[in-house]
Amino acid sequence: MSQDSIKPINVAEELSSSFLEYSMSVIISRALPDVRDGLKPSQRRVLYAMRQLGVTPGKAHVKCAKIVGETMGNYHPHGDQSIYTTLVNMGQPWSMREMLVDGQGNFGSVEGDAAASMRYTEARLHHLGMAMMEDLDKDTVDFQPNYDGSLEEPSVLPSAFPNFLVNGGTGIAVGMATNLAPHNLGEVIDGICAQIDNPEITLPELMQYIKGPDFPVSCEIRGIRGIEEYFRTGRGSMRLRGKVEIEENENGKSLIVIREVPYGVNRAVLQERIAELVNEKALTGISGMRDLSDEETRIEIELKRDARAQVVVAQLFKLTALETSFSVNMLAIHKNRPKQLSLKEVIDAYIEHRREVVIRRTRFLLGKAEERAELLEAFLLALGHLDDFIKIIRDSKNRDEARERLAAYQFSTATAEGLGILIRSQAAVQGDRYVFSERQVNAILELRLYQLTGLERDKVKGEYDEILETIKDLLDILAREERVLNIIKDELRAIREKHATPRKCPILAEAGEIAMEELIANDAMIVTLSHRGYVKRTPATEYRLQGRGGKGLKGMETKATAKDEADDFIEHLFSVQAHDYLLFFTNTGRVYVERVYGLPEGSRTSTGRSIKNVLDLKPDEKIAALLRLERATDENGNDVTFREDAGYIFFATRNGKVKKTALNDFRNYRKAGLTAINLDEGNDLIGVNLTTGDNEIILVTRDGMSIKFTEGVYKKPQGEPEDGEEPESEEEASEDEGRPQIRPQGRATAGVTGIRLRKDDYVVGMAIVSEETMLLVASENGLGKRTAFSSYRSLRRGGLGVKTLNVTDKTGKVVSAVAVTEEDELMLMTSTGQSIRIKVGGEKGIRETGRVAQGVKLLTLKEGEKLQDVAIVIPDGEDAVGEDSAALAGDESSSDAGTVSGESTAADGDAPDSGDES
Repeated sequence: MSQDSIKPINVAEELSSSFLEYSMSVIISRALPDVRDGLKPSQRRVLYAMRQLGVTPGKAHVKCAKIVGETMGNYHPHGDQSIYTTLVNMGQPWSMREMLVDGQGNFGSVEGDAAASMRYTEARLHHLGMAMMEDLDKDTVDFQPNYDGSLEEPSVLPSAFPNFLVNGGTGIAVGMATNLAPHNLGEVIDGICAQIDNPEITLPELMQYIKGPDFPVSCEIRGIRGIEEYFRTGRGSMRLRGKVEIEENENGKSLIVIREVPYGVNRAVLQERIAELVNEKALTGISGMRDLSDEETRIEIELKRDARAQVVVAQLFKLTALETSFSVNMLAIHKNRPKQLSLKEVIDAYIEHRREVVIRRTRFLLGKAEERAELLEAFLLALGHLDDFIKIIRDSKNRDEARERLAAYQFSTATAEGLGILIRSQAAVQGDRYVFSERQVNAILELRLYQLTGLERDKVKGEYDEILETIKDLLDILAREERVLNIIKDELRAIREKHATPRKCPILAEAGEIAMEELIANDAMIVTLSHRGYVKRTPATEYRLQGRGGKGLKGMETKATAKDEADDFIEHLFSVQAHDYLLFFTNTGRVYVERVYGLPEGSRTSTGRSIKNVLDLKPDEKIAALLRLERATDENGNDVTFREDAGYIFFATRNGKVKKTALNDFRNYRKAGLTAINLDEGNDLIGVNLTTGDNEIILVTRDGMSIKFTEGVYKKPQGEPEDGEEPESEEEASEDEGRPQIRPQGRATAGVTGIRLRKDDYVVGMAIVSEETMLLVASENGLGKRTAFSSYRSLRRGGLGVKTLNVTDKTGKVVSAVAVTEEDELMLMTSTGQSIRIKVGGEKGIRETGRVAQGVKLLTLKEGEKLQDVAIVIPDGEDAVGEDSAALAGDESSSDAGTVSGESTAADGDAPDSGDES
């Protein structure tokens, strides 16, 4: 080499220039996806190679080694393992929200196990993978030379669906990285269509369609603010939580069941971390763990008897990857340069890409249609002058001479128009003459004899007319932007109809972000809680109306254990609204507050989920009573349910004690619960109610005794004592007259005596007295009656009371007492889980009787079956009592379900609406 060819250079400048070229090569050609099709070059080349191999969805799978070899040899000259990893990733259901490759064989696992060697596995294109390359052969995208210039490859795919948003992806370039979240296909398509209709759509409006990410695994997404942030700026983060349930095993021990881990979390590594924390004594409540996962995750964590399940779950979320964060950075190649994009910019880029695809496809189809029309014009002209053309061909010495003589043959434009030919090409017209093109001459020479028949001539004319209509339509598409956008929407909706799936990941707002009431409809619900603590909410429309005396329909599947052969049974049932509060009072005197929409939803026949999944209950703590609290708001929509003048919570216990506490004292409720009442050993809550402070209360005992007294100022009863009533002491009556019988007490108090009980008797029901209601008493053998409250004298609290039901072997003991109106309907639940809905009043209702009568049959019970609970539901004007209730007995398959109206009512003895806001 001569010294003249050697030039000194600045090393710093050369390094800077070379590194910049290398960086741009990595950014553009390797690491970052294109915003138009959401693919990196390696993914695009694998899909294109599979198409070229013909491994389409309808064909047989082929060895992955063949696909990798085709890709590496023709388009992607890099390592075969990196190509195979790319291929495998596009066929893993836990990696891709919508798979592009249909794999067969061992494609790895969610635990991080590697796929089998490419010589063992097979693959073909998935339907959506094929949709990425739809119309690729219609000049819809630009092609570029491959690495050695021997072939061409697409620079981008037509992408019939928005893969960039649907599947997301990751990439690490030089000095920058991208991390894209997957989204729901149906939601994204709806959002794109909405932005096409309204290009100025705001982000909140767009989020009505695209709620947020939707990962391939069914984890929970926590936090709306992070989603809004990355939708607006392209960057943001959110928390992901695995799905956890709390169950009980056959030995009565609590189990934490992990049913799903967050996206990107390795199940095996998660279990190793939990084991480490147990060994390090950081998690002290766990006694064992086992993995029962197959295709679905199920990791069972057994707790010690003294462990609180909710506390251990909180520790798992805090200390392990069961809760993790996911940061989004929507960085992509846009117009040949990397750019961080907002949601609207991504959608705009996709719409513009599809617009270009549709226009280029239309021009391609137009060109093909015009070429065909040109040939059909030649056929029509030749067939119109058949004798001349036959003579020219017969008189010619060879093909070349025939071609020259046919090319010189001329028609007048009037002749062409007379044959129905629409002259479009100016090249075919010279003056007033129509001249054949070279393609037309060759087509005429290749005419076959059978094409000269009259029938064939009619076919040519018909096809020509159709082609002209097609050309007219294609020209209209090119002339009108509205047509192009409508085509984009129609094609996207066709993809949605075929391939969209329901959302997998629920999105939950973090505290203080957004009121859940804004996201959840305030629908009527039926809430049930079983004896063993399984709770659920069910849309009230699933329960239909029946006549008195029917056998009912299945209301809830209940569980049986090895220790107790008897089935679980329903203990509490409420008719509520989704926005209402439920106050859960436990056997230890604590209260937990939960919103109805926070309870697990289930069908009419489903078991529900353990209450321990909802409330942070202590070991051996059980629900003793429930109170439904209707949500109240002020004129500005603020929640004022626990305001100072909201009234009182009135408590009644099994041993006859009562007390009232201001509702406002419960305003600062906590997840860990509050003390509501002090209970002596062996005493239980039997009822709680909302009162105004001056209501009259009636208590009913299991042996059929009752007492009515006011919680306000005591007035001495008039007249003689009734049967069974204990005469009052004149001295005590005079002393108490004019004083409040029940004074408000704080939460941590035990109350005062409400009724004095005889041996082995206990209180089973409490009701609030009003002029509009009557007392309904039901016994365990299915009998019930209504009695006016006026039949009961108002007495001083603490007495023995009077009879309210003549308890016999026929009636059985009293199980429930509630205040009802003529228009009310009742939900009756039996010890075997059967339910029946009946009207209180009307021809087939419950007859009004005297104070000590036995009543009428409410429902038909099987042998050994007992009436367990009674609750009020709302009558619906569209319901009608069945003409023959026996025909409805046991009918579980009927789809003729009755509905419950959208208004709420007092449940299980709640006070009916008397105009007081509380």
